[in-house]
Amino acid sequence: MTQTRFAVSIPQQVADGTFDPGAFRDYLRRAEELGFHSAWTRESVLAPSPLPMLSPMETMTYAAACTERLRIGCAVFISVVHSPLHLAKSISTLDQLSRGRLEVGFGLGSRDNLPNFGISPDGLVSRFTEGIELMKTCWTESKVAFDGRFWHVDAAMEPKPYQKPHPPVWIGGHKPAAVRRAVHHGDGFFGAGGSTTAAFAEQVGIVKDELARTGRDPGSFGIAKRVYVSVGDEQRISGLLERMYGDASIAVEGPPETCVRGLREVIQAGADLVLLDSMFDEPEQLELLATQVLPELRGNEG
Repeated sequence: MTQTRFAVSIPQQVADGTFDPGAFRDYLRRAEELGFHSAWTRESVLAPSPLPMLSPMETMTYAAACTERLRIGCAVFISVVHSPLHLAKSISTLDQLSRGRLEVGFGLGSRDNLPNFGISPDGLVSRFTEGIELMKTCWTESKVAFDGRFWHVDAAMEPKPYQKPHPPVWIGGHKPAAVRRAVHHGDGFFGAGGSTTAAFAEQVGIVKDELARTGRDPGSFGIAKRVYVSVGDEQRISGLLERMYGDASIAVEGPPETCVRGLREVIQAGADLVLLDSMFDEPEQLELLATQVLPELRGNEG
């Protein structure tokens, strides 16, 4: 069995004027000391009931400067609302600045938000997949000669990403078609925090079927899930999730032994990377997870 990797969320919920550079730096350095594989952001520019949320690219850049070994990622960029050329440039730049520690995730996001960005829902999936292919072309080809439905590019982009051919590309989504797209366009599938473990297990089944159908090596394809987790405090995270999703049952919460059971179910469902998102009191939750939860999970792996 491949050993499960554990990641943590990067604190992004920052109200106006409250960012603490020292606390942010200490948290990430401690995550690095504790041996976490990576630390991840998310993208949330606009929402019906928004939480104060820092932008992922700038937050990842700051995080990379605070660390030396910890991998840094975003799960996920809502890539259809970005110019793929600007996004490709930012990603390759950050991969250079971090000396190859970047991971990137892409997803479609909510169609309800598209009008705010001047994006038509017509051809949305084609726009999404074409944007990913254009970014990969920018990252791998010395001359970008791209003639698509939405973009026509005849130019060059340097420098390329530090990682070759490019940083690992994760695709997020809920529906079966989105899960299958991950196999065709990504290096891994990233299950959303808003999905239950049972729904994630079904998504993993789709991934495995599509890998077999396309003849792709399962060992070269990652499967991850964001898990909202709270060791000890059950009420606070429930309130946040009710506000975000209208459903608090998606969290793994309670005493350490309950969290161990919940996370073990996620791993058994097929996750080889588990992103632990505590959403509040991150330094305290980091220590509780590292000392009271993860040793039980790591100790049972072969």
